[in-house]
Amino acid sequence: MRIALLSDIHGNLIALEAVLADVEAQGGVDSYWVLGDLVAIGPHPVQVLERISQLPNLHTIRGNTDRYTTTMDRPGPLADDVIANPALLPIFAEVATTFAWTQGALTAAGWLDFVATLSLEQRLVLPDGTRLLGVHAAPGTDDGKGMHPYLDDETMLAMLTGCEADLICVGHTHWPMNRRVESYPGNYHVVNLGSVSNPMTPDLQATYALLEADGSGYTIAHRRVAYDHAAVIEAVRAVRHPAGDYIISIMQGKKVRHK
Repeated sequence: MRIALLSDIHGNLIALEAVLADVEAQGGVDSYWVLGDLVAIGPHPVQVLERISQLPNLHTIRGNTDRYTTTMDRPGPLADDVIANPALLPIFAEVATTFAWTQGALTAAGWLDFVATLSLEQRLVLPDGTRLLGVHAAPGTDDGKGMHPYLDDETMLAMLTGCEADLICVGHTHWPMNRRVESYPGNYHVVNLGSVSNPMTPDLQATYALLEADGSGYTIAHRRVAYDHAAVIEAVRAVRHPAGDYIISIMQGKKVRHK
């Protein structure tokens, strides 16, 4: 059994195609899991959905930006924050127009219901009995601070307790991670896939993971894939994306996280 695990495509068809080409170069897979943040904050929301819908045995869940796109939920700053600090108004306006733009694109193309009905998690028992859980941010939630390499074990265990899984795959923070956390009576294996788009790591590459499993066990391998950031910037400008400056700054490496 081989599964390609992807997250945080963020409406970037160029990065997605690079990752899918790499999957094929590695020999292909039996199924694809896409763990949320499919369409918002990128220039190709509809094209991304059209492309992943063609993948064999696709399983996908929602991320926080998918929820923002299909509901009235929004990330901060909120209206009360702006009232308290009017300097936040430009950010508030950009957030509102960004998700309205994406929602409009999905509605016009008939994809809004697909995204609106995505589930919170995906589960599977691997051939060796390992319980696999796929979520966006952390077990039970698509939002929040998420799981990243700099969390201490105590904080991570608090997020994992009761999830009824052995291998937990997440996205959300855009920070690749492969970590085991010891806990009685069992241990957790936590894998953050990183992100297909909007990278926060210094190399600015797309990241995803390949899972191989059989009756004797499983392996997880992270993959890093280069893609054409200049072409993404051109696409962002061509569609006049409301968050264009923000997306371009990511493509130029101005939002890299070091901790």
